[in-house]
Amino acid sequence: MARTPAGTPHDPRGKERFNEERATSTVRGSSSQPDLAAGVEAIRQVVKTLKPKPGVYRMLDARGDVLYVGKARALKNRVANYVQVGNLTNRLQRMVSQTRTMEIVTTNSEAEALLLEAQFIKRFRPPYNVLLRDDKSFPFILLREGHDFPRIMKHRGARKAKGAYYGPFASAGSVNTTINALQKLFLLRSCTDSFFSRRDRPCLLYQIKRCSAPCVGRIDEAGYAELVGEAKQFLSGKSDAVQRKIEVQMAAAAEALDFETAAMLRDRLRAAQFIQGTQAINAEGVGDADVFALAAKGGQIAIQGFFIRGGQNWGHRAFFPSHIQDVAEDEVLARVLAQFYEEVPPPRMVLVDRDLPESELLAQALGVLADRKVEISVPQRGDRRRLMEQASRNAAEALDRRLAESGTQARTLRELAEFLELPDIPRRIEVYDNSHIQGTKAVGAMIVAGPEGFIKNQYRKFNIKTAQTNDDFAMMREVMQRRFSRAMEEDPERTSGMWPDLVLIDGGKGQMSTVRDTLEELGIEDVPLIAIAKGPHHGREGREVFHFPDGREKMLPTSSPVLFLAQRLRDEVHRYVIGAHRDKRSRAISASPLDEIPGIGPARKRALLLAFGTAGKVRAAALDDLKKVPGVSESVAQLIYDFYHPAG
Repeated sequence: MARTPAGTPHDPRGKERFNEERATSTVRGSSSQPDLAAGVEAIRQVVKTLKPKPGVYRMLDARGDVLYVGKARALKNRVANYVQVGNLTNRLQRMVSQTRTMEIVTTNSEAEALLLEAQFIKRFRPPYNVLLRDDKSFPFILLREGHDFPRIMKHRGARKAKGAYYGPFASAGSVNTTINALQKLFLLRSCTDSFFSRRDRPCLLYQIKRCSAPCVGRIDEAGYAELVGEAKQFLSGKSDAVQRKIEVQMAAAAEALDFETAAMLRDRLRAAQFIQGTQAINAEGVGDADVFALAAKGGQIAIQGFFIRGGQNWGHRAFFPSHIQDVAEDEVLARVLAQFYEEVPPPRMVLVDRDLPESELLAQALGVLADRKVEISVPQRGDRRRLMEQASRNAAEALDRRLAESGTQARTLRELAEFLELPDIPRRIEVYDNSHIQGTKAVGAMIVAGPEGFIKNQYRKFNIKTAQTNDDFAMMREVMQRRFSRAMEEDPERTSGMWPDLVLIDGGKGQMSTVRDTLEELGIEDVPLIAIAKGPHHGREGREVFHFPDGREKMLPTSSPVLFLAQRLRDEVHRYVIGAHRDKRSRAISASPLDEIPGIGPARKRALLLAFGTAGKVRAAALDDLKKVPGVSESVAQLIYDFYHPAG
């Protein structure tokens, strides 16, 4: 196994950047002939031990870092090619000049070697391999079993939980949109089991008709099981049958004059039509397939992927592979597919826009992963060809957008999205903090930022009402409850653009847990959350720790533009919340007992204080003396006197 050198960033992207920088520095400094000779000799010694068997080889530099991972049908023949220096490109000669040792793993077949190669590339991120830079896991919809009332939820990572998985979806946005519509269509619960068990009355999701409230018995187990069955049918591509069933039920309810039930069924039918309406890509008759098209321009490559399941479009995503110099476009696409399916289960069919090298071998390897036959083909006519043309247009547009993102802010936001594992560049970032003195005059604050900078007309202050003790967690809980309860009531469809793509919390693990649990209780689990805390040396700038909801922690180099952006966001929310707290304290200090008298505005208050000096002397003044104050009429004087001298 390769050793991690001292000073290498711990996260995979940091490792990738480190390797890229090291490779680039080698490229710019010409390799000396002794270095190339040393690399050739190291490889020649390995070749002596090899046999013509399939397997995977790793080239390592003097520090033990992996430079390149390759697979071979016959290891001895393939590795021997590297000692024929005259036949190598300049790029490969640089790689050989850095090589000092190799590690070999033999396999039973070349297909198995291809799969192992993809695993190693994903793990080591070598600087001389084509890399699929997007290493975020893909979301699935999970109908989780093991409960009388199965839960519908978004799922990432290893599929260990018992239940039915549907996916992959291209992004968190596409799966969230689908889940929201499915909740309306099938009224399935999304809350956790612990939250479910504590309910004694329906939650807000029931009120807005996105849950059938099985937690309080509003639906029995048999009725809920029927909804689950319909959801499984719909997600398996049998949406027409589900819609016809709802239409029949709606007609029967209307005929029976049960208009309330008919209206509920009408809303469910609209939700089904919404899901299909959002599938702008015409995938009818395609079944289960992934569609990939490549566009190249300006030395960069974009690969657009469409994900079709059961004839339904489950989203699309653009990939921008790195380390593509001197690599043929068809080989780049083949390498990307091998790495992509290392994590995502392959469909029955993969449609590509060009013939791939070793296409049959790749299909065989994907078949091993899927445990069934997988076909890779280039569509020539019909619906599949039209779908491929649409993917090609999207790939070209995605590449144009990326090339146009030349501004510093755009690049930094893209890097922020990659570092925080977001599905896309955040268009709306909300940052939260609170301020108080020993629990008094507590105020919370939200600032908003986007690609164009701070959006100050959307800042918001929260006067803490319920959490008046010295409890930061309780204050943050109140702020989150108020912010997102209102958002769910005013914009449950999330169509106004006022829902955040990222929520940053000033704090550490405690604040993260509080915010995560609060949103979970509201039925919100799809808003990305990150807490930013100072590192172990609080006095040192640039050692901030980013806390993720699942307990992971990340840090950035002190020179990172992403870190500077995070610090600016945090400093802005500090400035705003401290200013709001100071204003609240100033108002409290300058408050006067005269403010409590109805009908006494600033002008009359000023006149009374000029006449008597203090509010206490106003309280003690006789009625006749009050009448003498300029601007105070007899009726107002009587009002003031009666306020301080109530009858009886």
